[in-house]
Amino acid sequence: MTGADPWTPPWVGGAAVLGVGIWTLVEKSDYLSLLASSTFVVSAYILILAGGLVVVTGFLGCCAVIREQRSCLSTYFFCLLLIFVIELVAGVLAYVYYQRLSEELKQNLNQTMADNYAQPGREAITLAVDRLQQDFKCCGSNDSRDWMASAYVSSKQAEDRVVPDSCCKTITPHCGKRDHPSNIYKVEGGCITKLEQFLADHLLVIGSVGIGVACLQVCGMVFTSCLYRRIKMEPY
Repeated sequence: MTGADPWTPPWVGGAAVLGVGIWTLVEKSDYLSLLASSTFVVSAYILILAGGLVVVTGFLGCCAVIREQRSCLSTYFFCLLLIFVIELVAGVLAYVYYQRLSEELKQNLNQTMADNYAQPGREAITLAVDRLQQDFKCCGSNDSRDWMASAYVSSKQAEDRVVPDSCCKTITPHCGKRDHPSNIYKVEGGCITKLEQFLADHLLVIGSVGIGVACLQVCGMVFTSCLYRRIKMEPY
């Protein structure tokens, strides 16, 4: 069982990284169209890439340990080193984006919602806003009054609505015409703070897993190096 030590921890860690990356993109992925920066998405894709590489190279590590071939061990070591760098980059990107997430949302979310909701060619953003308001029980970026300055409410398409129907606690056709707190999410606050908390939680997971598993890769490299030296010292 000693021979399995160099590759088992990184392989398990890779599966965890792959899972977190996929979870990040799948869980509420519609919200990503509301972000001005692609850093969040890039971090998730980097984790998926790194996790996939670990799972694939785990097979190489298994063969290297079983056969005890130095060439295979060397290749496996450099694969672990590459994956370590990739995971570290994902962790750092997530941390950096976490630091400026609040400012980005404050600067862009309100304008994105007001200018693009229900506009031609902006179906993804419209769907994202509707899901955001329903999932987080909020209305508007800061509050429901943000919709008064939107392109949607100012258009004939709104049909005298003062907020989109997705602001309603119970959605019915044209329910957005009445903005009373009993009808819409008016006193519950805007969506910006709730989306910020949601994304911040995901970024913390991405950063923690990326950096944590990168450290696990170091253990794999150390074990691989030790096995390489032991094989090198053995007489033929």
